[in-house]
Amino acid sequence: MTNNSHNPDNRFYPLPCMFTLASLFCGFYSIVSSVNSEFKTAAVAILVAAIFDALDGRVARLTNSTSQFGAELDSLCDMVSFGVSPAVLAYLWALHPYGRYGWLAAFLYVAMTSLRLARFNCMDSESDSKNFVGLPCPAAAAMVSAAVLFTHFLGITGEVKHISLLLLVYLLSYLMVSTHAYYSFKELPDFKMKRFQVLVGFLLLFVLVAAEAQIMIFVLFLIYLASGPGYALIKKLKSTKNTTMPMKKHKP
Repeated sequence: MTNNSHNPDNRFYPLPCMFTLASLFCGFYSIVSSVNSEFKTAAVAILVAAIFDALDGRVARLTNSTSQFGAELDSLCDMVSFGVSPAVLAYLWALHPYGRYGWLAAFLYVAMTSLRLARFNCMDSESDSKNFVGLPCPAAAAMVSAAVLFTHFLGITGEVKHISLLLLVYLLSYLMVSTHAYYSFKELPDFKMKRFQVLVGFLLLFVLVAAEAQIMIFVLFLIYLASGPGYALIKKLKSTKNTTMPMKKHKP
C-alpha cells in the first residue's frame, strides 16, 4: 500500500480550513434556526456562510496553501451550507404547504447541488475561464436567503405560501446543473482609464445596499440569476443574425 501522507497536495493547512469550517458552522446554524422558525436568522447565516466560502479559496491562494484536502473539505462543507441548509429553509418557510410537491422540490434542490459540486470537482481546477458552468450553489442558496429577507421587508415574518417560491426552487435546481455561463468574479475586468468611474460606481452600489439591504440583496442576486440565460439568449440571437445575414455581392 502506498503511503500518500507526504504528498504535498494532501497537506492540511489550518488557516484556509478555518474559513471553510466557519462556513460549515453558519450552514448548520441556519438549519437549527430554520427548525426553530427563525427564518430571517437562517437566511442571514447562509449569506455569512457564502462570505466565508468566498474567502477560504482566496486565503489559500494568497498564502500558497492550496491542497486536495482543502478542496475536498470545501466541497463537503458546501453540500451542507449551500445544499441541505437552503433546502431545509425553503421547505419549512415556503414549501411545506404544498405537501409532496414541496418536499420533492426541496430534495431536488439538494440532489442538483450534489451534482453541481461533483461536476465542478471533475472540471479542470486550473482553468483560466472567468465563467462558471451553471449557477454556483452559493449563489443559488443566497437567492433563497434573499427571497426570505425580501418577504421580511414586506412584513411577512412567518411561513409563506406562494406558487412563485415553489417555482423558484425548481428554477434554481435547473440552473445549477445547466450549461449557462455565469461570471465567476475570480478577477475584476481591466477597466483601464475608467477606474475612477468604477470606484464611484461601487461606492454608490455600497450606499444603496447599506440603505436598503433587504431590497438590494434580492435585486442583485435576481440580476445575477438572470445573467446566465440572458447571456445565452444574446449569444443565440447574435449567431442567428450572423447566419441569416446575406452575403454581399461583389460587382464584376
